[in-house]
Amino acid sequence: MTKKIVLIGNPVAGGGAYKKICAAEAYMRNRGLEVDVMLTSRRGDAESFAKDAKVLPNTMVLAAGGDGTYNEVANGLLHSETPMAILPLGTTSVLAREIGIPLNTREALEAALTGRAECVSLGRITYQPGSDLEKKPAVSRHFLLMAGLGYDGDAVYGVNVRLKNLSGQAAYVLSGLGALIGYRPEELEIEATVKEPEDIKGGRFQVHRDHIQLTEGSLRASGYIAIISKAAAYGGNFSITPDADLKSPYLYVFLFHKKRKVDLMRLLMAIVSGRSLGLKDISYFRTEEISIKGSCRMQIDGDYAGRAPAKIDVVKDAIKLIVPS
Repeated sequence: MTKKIVLIGNPVAGGGAYKKICAAEAYMRNRGLEVDVMLTSRRGDAESFAKDAKVLPNTMVLAAGGDGTYNEVANGLLHSETPMAILPLGTTSVLAREIGIPLNTREALEAALTGRAECVSLGRITYQPGSDLEKKPAVSRHFLLMAGLGYDGDAVYGVNVRLKNLSGQAAYVLSGLGALIGYRPEELEIEATVKEPEDIKGGRFQVHRDHIQLTEGSLRASGYIAIISKAAAYGGNFSITPDADLKSPYLYVFLFHKKRKVDLMRLLMAIVSGRSLGLKDISYFRTEEISIKGSCRMQIDGDYAGRAPAKIDVVKDAIKLIVPS
């Protein structure tokens, strides 16, 4: 039985985030719970706080913020018995939509306190982090939602952090427009493990034969935009990998094969209208492991990571996540 709540909060996650964190603390104390509040001030704080919290007995960690905060807390709680709940305060809170957590603060707290813990699998990406001008040693990080390479990485790379804290999703929209205007895609080369026909045929799965080579147990492909997902939700209320599931031991890959700016615009319109899987120049399949060669930018759960190349696989039952009962 949970006796203590460690609330790890990002006070600048969205409009009024700090007030909501304070209100959440008061609400849980009124329920008779012991609450420790730990506020982040820089990247990496949430992960560090979560690592400290996971050794405490009878404790639940409540991640209050957006998808970036959830990502850090999940990385801090890896392979522990300490469950993670979320309080959506961020720009989009894609994870909240994925698992059905209300965006209303009080309702989200009730879901956290009365929900059940489920083991979920995470994606794990090994890559070289840092800015375009700074190279760092390769690292491995886990993600809850997805990794985006190409246009996605460019759009997140260009986000103005101050504008994001002030206006939320508008910062992503403006950065996305800038990435569209300056779109100069680099080709990606992909190799993934697959089991025919389960991973590439039937249902909504499809592979573009002009851009895909299949050998026994392996798929090779080329493209310009890749989304490797553990979740069905994408960018809020959209979905381009509808079969993805946090509990699934698979990665779901959406690969766009065309290069021109007009093709990108067509893809974006298809995503908004819910028709992305109806395009003829995409591939959609599942895998347990994928390697990507190229030098495009990448984002992980909505935060800029660095550049490809990268390798991605699945870590089964990596954390315990509180979902609504």
